[in-house]
Amino acid sequence: MMFVRIVYFLTIITFASNLIYSQRLLKISVDRNGAEATLSYLSRNSTLFVSGKEIASLLSANIYYNQEAAKLEIKFENYTIKFTAKNQFVIITKRSDNTQNIFQVPISTLLINNDVFFPLLYCLNYLSWVYEYELEFDERAKNLSITNKPYTPNMMFVQKDEKSDLKPVESKTKIEEVRPASRYDIYGISIDEKSNGTLVRIKTSRKLNIPRHSINNNTLYVFFPGISIDPALTSGLKYYGLVKQVKRVPVSSRNYQLEFLLADGFSTSEAFQDVESTDLMITIHNKLFTAQNFDNKEIKTKWEFDCIVIDAGHGGKDPGAIGVTGVREKDVNLAIALKLGRLFEKEMPGIKVVYTRQTDDFVELYKRGKIANEAGGKLFVSIHCNSTVKKDIAHRGFEVYLLRPGRTQEAIEIAEFENSVIKLEENPQRYQQLTDENFILVSMAHSQYMRYSEQFSDLLNQDWKKNVQIPSLGIKQAGFYVLVGASMPSVLIETGFLSNRKDEALLASTSGQNEIARSIFNSIKKYKQFYDRELEKVN
Repeated sequence: MMFVRIVYFLTIITFASNLIYSQRLLKISVDRNGAEATLSYLSRNSTLFVSGKEIASLLSANIYYNQEAAKLEIKFENYTIKFTAKNQFVIITKRSDNTQNIFQVPISTLLINNDVFFPLLYCLNYLSWVYEYELEFDERAKNLSITNKPYTPNMMFVQKDEKSDLKPVESKTKIEEVRPASRYDIYGISIDEKSNGTLVRIKTSRKLNIPRHSINNNTLYVFFPGISIDPALTSGLKYYGLVKQVKRVPVSSRNYQLEFLLADGFSTSEAFQDVESTDLMITIHNKLFTAQNFDNKEIKTKWEFDCIVIDAGHGGKDPGAIGVTGVREKDVNLAIALKLGRLFEKEMPGIKVVYTRQTDDFVELYKRGKIANEAGGKLFVSIHCNSTVKKDIAHRGFEVYLLRPGRTQEAIEIAEFENSVIKLEENPQRYQQLTDENFILVSMAHSQYMRYSEQFSDLLNQDWKKNVQIPSLGIKQAGFYVLVGASMPSVLIETGFLSNRKDEALLASTSGQNEIARSIFNSIKKYKQFYDRELEKVN
C-alpha cells in the first residue's frame, strides 16, 4: 500500500508567504560565452536548487508550465526535459521519434512561486544533454558556464510507453495553517493520519537535536531543553488520528515540552530528523504489529515463523554491478541465495523457503514484494553486492541495510543504484511517489516491523564479523524500493564490493559464497529463536 506524506515544508511556506522565498533566493553568476547574466538559486542542506524557468531563458529554450500538475517542460530544438515539483524523476524526450529516458535524482525538486527549482549538480549532465552543449558549474565560485563545446550523452533512449506519464504527486494530507516565525526555534506543527499510525511534523527554524520522548498515561511527552517554542503554536490546530490535543508546557524558565494527548489504540513512538529539512518528525504507531493482535491461537499460528523469502537481487537483462574482472552481481546474488536455501532444506526443513527468482530472470521490484506477501513470509532477505564507480579500489566490506531514508550521501547513492533497475521495467512510473518527500511515511509502515528487522541485522552483523572474511561496515539505513513492498521484517544485504579485488574474489568463489550463506543462515536461525520467544509472550 502506498502512503503519501505530509505536504513538504517548502510547499507550506509558499502557501503562506511568497515573501519568505524572495528573501531567501540568491543569485549565481552565469557566463554565456563572455556575456554575463545571473540565475536565481536556493540553498537547502548544502544542495543548490536553481530556477527552471530562468535557466530555460538563459539557454534560449521554450517552456510549458502546467500549474495544476506543477510540471515544467523545457523545450529545445531536438529534446524536451521535464521536471515535476516535489518529485525525483527527470524525463528526457527525443522530439524526432518521441523516445525517452527516465532518470531519478537523489533529491526532489522544489515548488517556488509557480516555478520548479531542481538540484543543479544532479541535473547538470541532463541539461547538457538536451542543450547539446556542455554546461559547467564551479560550485565554490557559484558560477555557471554555458559553453559552445558539443555534448554527447553516453546513454541510450528507450521507447516511450504512450499510455504512461509521470503524474504529479497528489497530497492527501490535511494541511494546517503555519506561521513561519523564524525568531522561534519551533514555529509550526502539522498532523497527518495514516492507516498505520499518525505522523507529526514539528517545524523548526534551525537544526535541533532529536528530542527525548516518552509515553505515560496516554500522553506523549517530547522534551525541548533550551529551545524556544512559539506561544501560538497550537492556535487553530486541528487534530487527527491518534492525537487528541497538543500543549506547550513550560517546565522551567528556559525549558519547554510538548505534550500530546493520545487516543486509545497507540503502541509506540519514534522521533527522527526529516531527511531534507531541519524539521523533526514524530511517528505514533498504532497496533498493526503488536502482541495485542494475537488474541487467539488461530491468529498466533498465523504469525508462526514458518516461511522466509530469499531475494536474489537483479537478474536477466539487469546484471547489477560489474566487478574488477567482470564478475556480474546478478550471478553472485543468485548463487548465494540458492546456497542459503539449500541450508534450510537440509538443516531446517520445517521452514518454507520462497525465492523471488531461482534462475537468471528479470523480476520487477514490486513483484518481489508481492511474491513475499503472497507466500506469507516472516522475513525478507534481499541479497546484493556493492560497487563503486572507480574500480580496483581499496574500499571493501559488508553492509546490512534497514528501510529508512538514507542518512549519508553514500547510503543515498547505493540506494539510487539499486533502485535504478526500475528504468528496465515496463512501468517505472509506479514508483513515482516513492520520493524522499514522502518516503518517511512508507518507512513508517515498516517501523511496525523495525524492531524485528533491527534484531536480525544485529545478529547478522555479529555472526558475519566472526565467520566471514569480508570485513563488516555495520548496519545502515537507506530507501530501497525492493524492501517497500514486503510487509514483513526485511533487510537488504550488500555482501561486499565487486570493485575491490579481494571482495570480488571471495564473492565469486564457491567457498566464499558458502561462507556468506552459512552466516546468513546462522543469523536467521538465531533470529527465529528470538521471534519464537516474542510470540510465546502472547497470552
